[in-house]
Amino acid sequence: MELVAGCYEQKWTPVADFTHHAHTASLSAVAVSSRFVVTGSKDETIHIYDMKKKIDHGALVHHNGTITCLKFHGNRHLISGAEDGLICVWDAKKWECLKSIKAHKGHVTFLSIHPSGKLALSVGTDKTLRTWNLVEGRSAFIKNIKQNAHIVEWSPRGEKYVVVILNKIDVYQLDTASVSGTITNEKRVSSVTFLSESVLAVAGDEEVVRFFDCDSLMCLSEFKAHENRVKDMFSFETPEHHIIVTASSDGFIKMWKLKEDKGVSPSLLCEVNTNARLTCLGVWLDSVTDTKGSLLPAVEPSPVSKQEQSKRKKKESGREVQEEERQLKPDTKNCGLTGNSNKPTKGSSLVSTKKRKTVEMLEKKKSKRKKI
Repeated sequence: MELVAGCYEQKWTPVADFTHHAHTASLSAVAVSSRFVVTGSKDETIHIYDMKKKIDHGALVHHNGTITCLKFHGNRHLISGAEDGLICVWDAKKWECLKSIKAHKGHVTFLSIHPSGKLALSVGTDKTLRTWNLVEGRSAFIKNIKQNAHIVEWSPRGEKYVVVILNKIDVYQLDTASVSGTITNEKRVSSVTFLSESVLAVAGDEEVVRFFDCDSLMCLSEFKAHENRVKDMFSFETPEHHIIVTASSDGFIKMWKLKEDKGVSPSLLCEVNTNARLTCLGVWLDSVTDTKGSLLPAVEPSPVSKQEQSKRKKKESGREVQEEERQLKPDTKNCGLTGNSNKPTKGSSLVSTKKRKTVEMLEKKKSKRKKI
């Protein structure tokens, strides 16, 4: 689904211009890059949609169990988590599984990528909060928690993160890795999104959305957003507005204009009734540019010209490519990209039977050459 809004005298009109029935079960997660929208489902598949061409791009079939979380880092990588306890790093260009990590003994319930792309946090049903080194694809730290957390989220600058357990939100500081305070919502929290480094929007099993200050832990404001529980939220900024989008079990998607003073309730820009029981939400912006690079170490900026930087990159390209392949070697034994088949086969990376046979012949020829 794409949510498009036009503005004329502050009257916004949402228009659904792409609809596709790809999954055989309900959706459980969604993620968006500048070109692709991916959806995860209880049918154990991840479907990819090319929003530029408005087509179904295929399906990833690596996981066993419900897909619980999906996150893009820029346009280069997609990270998925599922009930099988796995976290998978995908190449979002070739759609290959670069790394498959047994992350939790139970289900992976949620994950969040640090703005730098070097770290990720995950929570699962094994009562642990785990920190991941995405550069090396390994566990960096494990923290035992008293209960199963179901949401974890980094702040925009990555200086803090929140861990949600039922109606409690623990605020952690990155430099100390300890809880600086706890926010208590009235009911079980279903979604959180940072509006700034210190202001957190919280939705729960109720009609109300609340804004909390992560430093004082006080509620800045609250407003009635829907007639039923709010299932998911997403915030983004345009040159003119700071917008928060909410989706509810009542079937409505609503867009709200945030005020500079978060103590003042936002104003409704538009709403649309999908006539569906909504479970998750994503916002695709056609003007999004890729400001985030790969999950590999970022190169520190240096006071040299772009031409000189380009020459240096070319000289070091061979060594960098070898290093990347060593760190993120594609794990293609049990994963791949399938076409629009109703029953995708795990391990297939092909769109049709004809293409599968062609690739098999090429693989046989390659293996014969290697033997010679």
